[in-house]
Amino acid sequence: MNAAVPRRTQNDNIRWGVVHIYASYNNTILHVTDITGTETIGLASGGQVVKSDRLESSPTAAMTAAKKVAEIAKEKGLTGLHIKVRAPGGHNGPMNPGPGSQAVVRALSRMGLRIGFIEDVTPIPHGGCRKKGGRRGRRV
Repeated sequence: MNAAVPRRTQNDNIRWGVVHIYASYNNTILHVTDITGTETIGLASGGQVVKSDRLESSPTAAMTAAKKVAEIAKEKGLTGLHIKVRAPGGHNGPMNPGPGSQAVVRALSRMGLRIGFIEDVTPIPHGGCRKKGGRRGRRV
């Protein structure tokens, strides 16, 4: 028995990349980079794959954009993706992502790419500017 030889696992031959998903209620933007985040591998958005503006944020458009990005990532040799989901956030934007984000994750896994970790990178306000609406808030 040769115990000094390490056993090869399934994770040894995975080339990882990072897909940054910006999912607002108006659009879904996908940006695939290398593991450091410095080199862009592929970019797609919901607006590139549909004709009308109101459909840009739909799950169908997000899924089509994800397929487009997955093809590019596979061509470049990536076999696994870590996912960073971002909502508009900040001081005035909503803190939860739009409807396209879940569809993107589902489409990427269906395309045969390994999914690593899924992380939320929505910007969180730390005080900053005063919100609009006045002292008594928005009166409807």
